[in-house]
Amino acid sequence: MTDDPLGPLDPDFAASFRRHDRRPPCQLYLVSPLDVGGAFPDRLARALDAGPVAAFQFRVKDIDQHEAARLAEPLLRICNDRDVAFIVNDSIGLAKRLGADGVHLGQDDGDPREARDALGPTAQIGVTCHDSRHLAMEAGEAGADYVAFGSFYPTTTKEVKHHPDPVILSWWATVFEIPGVAIGGITPQNALPLVQAGADFIAASGSVWGGDEAAAVRAFATMLKRD
Repeated sequence: MTDDPLGPLDPDFAASFRRHDRRPPCQLYLVSPLDVGGAFPDRLARALDAGPVAAFQFRVKDIDQHEAARLAEPLLRICNDRDVAFIVNDSIGLAKRLGADGVHLGQDDGDPREARDALGPTAQIGVTCHDSRHLAMEAGEAGADYVAFGSFYPTTTKEVKHHPDPVILSWWATVFEIPGVAIGGITPQNALPLVQAGADFIAASGSVWGGDEAAAVRAFATMLKRD
């Protein structure tokens, strides 16, 4: 069920979806665990060296900006060295301080227009849109560079209340050029239906950092080649 004011989508729509030839293939978007201290920089480097990764989101909670910046700086260098976009979760201020490639905003984390003013015209600005086409359209109108839908599967990474049907990815890819990101409980084993439904990016966290990160990235790369 969804509280989207646009109402429900026909689930059969996804069965007829075909990715437009001009739309780039789906790519992997890694989201950090909450603990990025200790050996995590080495783990990140190992993950990024294991296969193609388009972006990395720095996501930490309940620490001040100075500590967040200290933790982020080595990770930013690792991403820069590998031409992987470095996206800061929630904080426009931290993204600006770090000179990050962009920011990912939840519904309560600010407006894309505010982020654009602060970060400049080339910043990548993403917005969480849960299971709502209405929120996604609003984000696009406000200048977001991508919208994220989820959680598609059960996850322990964060508490979730919204569980969209994959058809929302098909609808979005058919109607809008702005990329759509699928997030929430995604593993190499369950990601393919989301790719086939129209996701432009697959966001993964627990399935990568909960085990062998290099093996997980390789498994995602194999899955993405199957589509």
